[in-house]
Amino acid sequence: MRRLVALLLIALWWPAHAATLRVALQLEPPLLDPTVAAAAPISEVVYGNVFEGLVSLAEDGSAQPRLAERWDIAPDGLSLRFTLRDGVRFHDGTPFDATVARFALERARAEGSANPQRSLLAAIAAVEAPDAHTLVLRLKHRDGGLLQSLGSAAFVMVAPATAATNPTAPNGTGPWRFVDWQRGNRIELVRFEGYWGERAQLDGLRYRFIADPSAAYAAVMAGDVDVFSNFPAPEHLAQIRADRRFELRVGLSEGETLLSINHRRAPLASLAVRRAIAAAIDRQALIDGAMFGYGQPIGSHFSPRHAAYIDLTGQSPHDPARARALLAEAGWPADRVLSLKLPPTAYARRGGEILAAQLAAVGIRTRVENLEWAQWLDQVFVRHDFDLTVIVHSEPLDYGIYGRDDYYFGYRSERVKALLRQLDEQTEDAERRTTLQALQRQLSDDAVNGFLFQYPRLVVARAGLAGVRFNAVGSLELAGATLPGATAGAAGDRGAVPRAVGWGVALLLVLGLVGLMRRADPRWLVARAASFGLTLGVASVLIFALVQVAPGDPARHVLGLQADEQAVAALRAQLGLDDPVPTRYGRWVAALLQGDLGTSLTYRVPVAELLAERLPVTLPLAALALLLAVTLALPAALLAARRPGGRVDHAVSAASQLGVSVPDFWLGVMGAWLFAVLLRWVPAGGFPGWEAGLAAGLQSLALPALALAVPQAAILTRVLRAALAELAQAEFLRTARAKGASRWRALWRHALPNAASPVLTLLGLQTAYLLAGSVIVENVFFLPGVGRLLFQGVTAHDLVLVQSLVLVLVALGVAISAAVELAARAADPRLQRRGAGA
Repeated sequence: MRRLVALLLIALWWPAHAATLRVALQLEPPLLDPTVAAAAPISEVVYGNVFEGLVSLAEDGSAQPRLAERWDIAPDGLSLRFTLRDGVRFHDGTPFDATVARFALERARAEGSANPQRSLLAAIAAVEAPDAHTLVLRLKHRDGGLLQSLGSAAFVMVAPATAATNPTAPNGTGPWRFVDWQRGNRIELVRFEGYWGERAQLDGLRYRFIADPSAAYAAVMAGDVDVFSNFPAPEHLAQIRADRRFELRVGLSEGETLLSINHRRAPLASLAVRRAIAAAIDRQALIDGAMFGYGQPIGSHFSPRHAAYIDLTGQSPHDPARARALLAEAGWPADRVLSLKLPPTAYARRGGEILAAQLAAVGIRTRVENLEWAQWLDQVFVRHDFDLTVIVHSEPLDYGIYGRDDYYFGYRSERVKALLRQLDEQTEDAERRTTLQALQRQLSDDAVNGFLFQYPRLVVARAGLAGVRFNAVGSLELAGATLPGATAGAAGDRGAVPRAVGWGVALLLVLGLVGLMRRADPRWLVARAASFGLTLGVASVLIFALVQVAPGDPARHVLGLQADEQAVAALRAQLGLDDPVPTRYGRWVAALLQGDLGTSLTYRVPVAELLAERLPVTLPLAALALLLAVTLALPAALLAARRPGGRVDHAVSAASQLGVSVPDFWLGVMGAWLFAVLLRWVPAGGFPGWEAGLAAGLQSLALPALALAVPQAAILTRVLRAALAELAQAEFLRTARAKGASRWRALWRHALPNAASPVLTLLGLQTAYLLAGSVIVENVFFLPGVGRLLFQGVTAHDLVLVQSLVLVLVALGVAISAAVELAARAADPRLQRRGAGA
């Protein structure tokens, strides 16, 4: 028996090893199917790795063979014939052939489809599959850009049987097979042994998501990641360059960074005013200040990576004198103030302040407004309530937006529309290059927007990483990746025992509560149950109402900026967002009464499932933080109370005051730098999962628990010390001392139990805070907890997720309050007698 226990402890404690490449991304994808959502993080994970299209887009934007080994365009340009590869299978074994390809394209272009790029297939009249390896597209009219469109992530090939489940369990034809997604934490891919092409060199990929720039830097320096795609902290790249352990690969993305101008506003419809804005901008100063020197100035909406690119920055150089002259010519009013609305990205916030100063220098006053994503989408993209904004347009070859009158910046030009129609008619590269260059010149001449810089592609990798392939979509294709020191084998799952740690904490709490309830007065329990139900009822109404009035459209957030209104409307209908508010509230409450928290609009899985994934992290984190807080506070308060007014008392008071003043997230950042980066004792963040071993799990929670515990310990110390000091002259203490009890024994055996009531009340409040209020710390350490899930839900305007989570947290708060009252009544019989008639 003892050997069995010893083996079990070793299994729990010993970490699991996996031969995986650890890839870090800034943002977690909301789904894993790029055919139903346009979020860039989706493509960063699955494009070219899990899913493949008929063609793929190389780094320069050109179409390359993928599942189609070749294609022919008819002389009249009205049909495309693809020859498909032989022997291609999906990860579940389904053969890929022309009928599957026809299904994928028909599904994407169908009426009512929620595909974010559905409009790009508008030229297709019919999709035919004359045999298993031939696919023919019949066109209504010539479309010279169709081949590049088919290379976008929105048109990857999907199997009919698994198309509906791809958002959460993707099934593609790529070199990597999906294994697991622990939302908020990581995505696991393994090598697909049945891949049609050259098999992947490594055994697996593990994607992690680190949004905070400081946390990203700490994770890299601590050696917790092997490659970080689109590294979010350019301010730290000088230190990384100087470290021989890393390589910095600097390139350009497909993202054009714009100062977008609202042409619907009368002053900004003036060409002279827009040209004045362009002349006021010092692009290089902006790049140096906002991006720390990384990025390439652009003079139009076109990536320098493409063969058709021409440098037009000379048409609108930085010239403040010319800007002032143009404003005078336009009769610019001196008291006019433009709104400059900025999304919550670092480049926009830093760049917006610099642009505001540059515009002010020529006489254009601005009012900077910092918005969250939901607000930005609602105010800028949907309602067009803005003058200026800063945003990166990350879709490849997205110049077609300048032909859409309804697009958010409201530009209208018949000349541009004619050039776009001309592009549709052209299939020869030389002809298209000439037209694309004419389009670039027209956009620059019209000063449609402030064309700032091409957003850089910053990849930080461990020295020696080779075989990474870049593409125009933004993902790292990693089939050919090699890393010295990588070994064979995949991580094993150590079973349900380690994962039970989080639920074990919950079970202990429930058992403790049941024990207290058995000792409570039944009348008190009935009264509290009635109060609990009433509180939740009122809370549900308030929470639902507040969530509904919050700005933002969940459908628009999922589908992205380029999605047409038909796709947005189709998704809104699918999600039930067009139903009347009372209907949606009634549907939500009815589901709650049946134990159903609803389905997340973003993740498309039940909220209860998401909560079950996050609680095994949040509950142990809260328990560990509370244990550390009590461990720190109890001896400190006893030492201070032993001699009130003494040196130790003053020292404890000063330390507790400092602990109360220091924010927990600052403690987290400093702790990560000291213990993870410098000393390498613990990881900088993330959570390996309990299946990696108990030691690994506790090690990853140690720093965040300490960061949460210190401020709570300081508060607890002050409250407990005050309670003990109040009892210092109590009669029972003097009696105990007179009977020979030492000062320590009198404090421990007699004073401490009598000081329990206020301390228990505070512990209850702290427990509720640790369960619901650790959002910032969970983000700093990129932990997949409930707080981070709530933050992600608010950011994505996921109505169902937010309202259900908040209601659960309210219920937990009320339950904890009742449990604390039960514990206080059990600890102090006087409260039992006092509340007997309640």
